[in-house]
Amino acid sequence: MILPVFLLAACTGAETERPAAFVAGSGAPVIVPGGPGEAGRTAKPGENLGESEARVTAADVRFAEEMIPHHRQALEMAGLVLDRTSSQAVRRLAERITAAQRPEIAAMTSWLRALGRPPGGHEDHTVTPAQMNELRAARGAAFDRLFLTLMIAHHEAAMTMAGRQLREGTDRVMIATAKDVLSGQGTEIARMRRLLRSGT
Repeated sequence: MILPVFLLAACTGAETERPAAFVAGSGAPVIVPGGPGEAGRTAKPGENLGESEARVTAADVRFAEEMIPHHRQALEMAGLVLDRTSSQAVRRLAERITAAQRPEIAAMTSWLRALGRPPGGHEDHTVTPAQMNELRAARGAAFDRLFLTLMIAHHEAAMTMAGRQLREGTDRVMIATAKDVLSGQGTEIARMRRLLRSGT
């Protein structure tokens, strides 16, 4: 993975004045081509790989800082499924949500840290504490209906956030993440609506 590192000026909404440095991350290896007739090499984590024309804005930072706790709430909801669902389809859906959103949290966290902005402790209340308690107490078909209803609303909120990022953001990593959210969660919303109509 290549992590863009930026100097962010007080998160005012204006673009930064300096080009972004591309820095090798600790994920997939980054191959640096050699000169003519020379072999390439693997970049070391943290190695500066040059500059790009990319800029980061307050909108990009806001998207990451809001989406991380939003995804965490989705993971909390998905974590309730195994012991409460009566539906294999709901169980598979929860597994897909976890598989998609956990890596996105890790990527956005790394991106923020590269900016010198450790992820804050913001809470997400798309699903309210009272609704979470109702979900924890439910079992069987009642749980499945409530889980699907709440997760649809949760996904719709994420798609709103992603749409705003596409309109206002400039960072390529966060724009790509927003596109993934729109595509993946749009598909899952359609699937959840079908499950609700069929009674799961």
